[in-house]
Amino acid sequence: MNKKTVIFDLDGTLIDSIKDIALATNIVLEELGFEKHPLNDYQNFVGDGALMLLKNALPTNVDEPLINDALKLFKKYYGDRIHKNTHPYDGIYDMLDKLKNKNITLAVLSNKPHEFTVEFIDHFFKDYPFIEVHGQKEDVPKKPDPMGAVNIAKALKIKQENIFFVGDTATDMLTATNAGMTSIGVSWGYRRVDELVDSGANFIADNPAHLAEILLDNDI
Repeated sequence: MNKKTVIFDLDGTLIDSIKDIALATNIVLEELGFEKHPLNDYQNFVGDGALMLLKNALPTNVDEPLINDALKLFKKYYGDRIHKNTHPYDGIYDMLDKLKNKNITLAVLSNKPHEFTVEFIDHFFKDYPFIEVHGQKEDVPKKPDPMGAVNIAKALKIKQENIFFVGDTATDMLTATNAGMTSIGVSWGYRRVDELVDSGANFIADNPAHLAEILLDNDI
């Protein structure tokens, strides 16, 4: 029997990072002479990687060189303020404690740049056994392409159909479907529950305690 395994998304699932993402992006926009966005707009800008974040935030008529310049600036400014306003959601540590006590295998797959993903896990979750931690890498297509999730399954030597994939966006639900995994959408993240349901979520978790119940009570 395969050991129970969970792959988590990061932003909007384990951590609330939207304010730092928004502030860093608005600094970039201001420096480049463009109008800033209110914080709430960023909930629909994130989820598909830093490049798409910048494309969503910038005017539609900007050219690729400027987008690439904006991306470089974003990584600089975001790196400078990466932990200032970011924190795990209430109840996340309790949920992870329950999974850890049951020896459930933990992993992370994010569309956030890989170096930032690793830094967040090291900073906030050093006491938890996240065996595989993967952010966006140049040689791996971003979610919802299944490659990143499949690579984790292979590294862990776990069948894809025996893995739960937890996230807060349609991108995460589609990633799970594309990889042949069971999807759990979380209601506390950056997108609406109906988006998760419409994208094929197998379960919806109302809070981290409920997520722990789903993961502990269901076998796949």
